[in-house]
Parts: sequence; C-alpha cells; structure tokens
Amino acid sequence: MIIHITKVKVVGSHSLDLTFDNGVQKRVNLRRELYGPIFEPLRDPAFFARAYVDSDSRTVTWPNGADFAPDFLYQMESEEMPDTPVAA
Repeated sequence: MIIHITKVKVVGSHSLDLTFDNGVQKRVNLRRELYGPIFEPLRDPAFFARAYVDSDSRTVTWPNGADFAPDFLYQMESEEMPDTPVAA
C-alpha cells in the first residue's frame, strides 16, 4: 500500500505533526535527518516552519524542493504528543 500525507503542522524547531491518508497521526522530529545540501536550509527553524503538503507528491515539502518520502516519515519513531496544548 502506498501511503501519503494529508496534513502537516510544524510544532517545534524541527518537529512536525503529520496526518497520513490511512488516518494515522504522529509527531516526528527531523533534526537528525537534516544533512546534505538540499536539507541544510531546513536547519534554520524559520525555514523549516515553511513546510507544506505538496499536492502532486502528497508529502511534506519545503520551498527549496526538499522533501521526505511519506513511507520514510511513516516508519520514523514518533515523538511524544501532548494530550493538551501547552500554554506559550
């Protein structure tokens, strides 16, 4: 089965809340995955925050063309997701 991402929300300097097309939701931290020329700009939290779901590839993408395969994100270990929002 091919999995795709339907929703992304940036929730930290390098963390994303993801919703997959099978209904699974998870939080992943990509800090350790940001190496190599295409991912270098994503180390800047302001640039990382520009993540969006590309309508063609149906995965998380950034304005410089960086993206991660949905299967890779699906298989990543989840971060703990809080039950209630944390006050700022």
